[in-house]
Amino acid sequence: MSSRSSHSALPPLSAWTSAFIAALVGFGGTVALVVQAMRGLGADASQVGSAVTALCLGIALGGALLSLRMRIPVVLAWSTPGAALLVASAGAVPWPVAVGAFLAAAAMMCILAVVPALERAARRIPASVASAMLAGVLLPFCLQLFRTLESDALLVCVLLAVFVIARQRLPLYALLMVLAAGIAVLLMRGDLAPHHGGALLGGLQPVAPAFDWRAVTSIGVPLFLVTLVSQNLPGLVVLRSAGYAPAPRPLLLGTGLATLVLAPFGAHGVNLAAITAAICTGSDAHPDAAGRWSVGMIYAGFYLLLALFSTPLVLFFLAMPASAIAALTGIALIAPLSGAVEQMLVEKTERDAAILTFAATASGVSLLGVGSAFWGLLAGFAALAAKWAFASRG
Repeated sequence: MSSRSSHSALPPLSAWTSAFIAALVGFGGTVALVVQAMRGLGADASQVGSAVTALCLGIALGGALLSLRMRIPVVLAWSTPGAALLVASAGAVPWPVAVGAFLAAAAMMCILAVVPALERAARRIPASVASAMLAGVLLPFCLQLFRTLESDALLVCVLLAVFVIARQRLPLYALLMVLAAGIAVLLMRGDLAPHHGGALLGGLQPVAPAFDWRAVTSIGVPLFLVTLVSQNLPGLVVLRSAGYAPAPRPLLLGTGLATLVLAPFGAHGVNLAAITAAICTGSDAHPDAAGRWSVGMIYAGFYLLLALFSTPLVLFFLAMPASAIAALTGIALIAPLSGAVEQMLVEKTERDAAILTFAATASGVSLLGVGSAFWGLLAGFAALAAKWAFASRG
């Protein structure tokens, strides 16, 4: 009895190492993209630091509360596709309006969670169209990676070589190895310009949100959809694959509320993790499925530390040249782009709609002040509606 209770009180070493690796991969792999997104929306250095701090706090506190309450390893992350969407919208809206769009997207997630009919409808959103929108958002970043060859061929070639080799041998650590290689090249060349100012510890800086229907339409709605389809739904699948059967409502509501509370500080999206969750939810992390919720708690603890020291980490990325950020971001999004393209072409009968969505979104077109992600979705849904209408007549 005593040995069993001591075992449950102290998680095994594998739980700590799995949680540490998941936190390191989740933060280090895409923080450059988040920094780029917030800067593009007009946030200053302190506001970018606040946004990353808020996201880390949401991941830590939300994940800990859900893991403790549901007794399963709930692993949260920020919305990487959502950050890519924000970069694509850079310059279109000022920072307070962007914050208003974050709040709108979070409110939509909360409403979805508490209204059963909406939850059922969300599950019927064609994966082909949603994935095509995501692919259209991600494509320009991967193209920019190769355009960066014109200004910094050495850096891009080094990063690509490290990425290709690491994906074959150590795929889990590929992005961390790319980040380490990029930092090494920049340090050797003396390209890391010091960014003065900022506190040693992370802090929260609120901003009064401003609501604009065009921003809600072009940023809020696509941000909600891409977070739901590309993050929350796959996150639920990961938990079910690990042998858990959680009710979606508390998870969707919990992440939606976390974003809603922290959006005024710059958090664009807190959601279920997928790739990093797989590290923490299997038997390799903890042999006892009933006690595996402790891995989610440890993971949350590491993100609490990241929140504490987020400001100097953000300042480090702000010191990088724009070309380096573009290269790191492009490489970080290669795998998500591959997955989105594969998913959008799975259903042969929906390929026309998917390609229309993909092309319209990737074009970057802006009509009536509304961005291309919305028009891509509209084109795809219109094509599907036409297909279904003619099919019913036939």
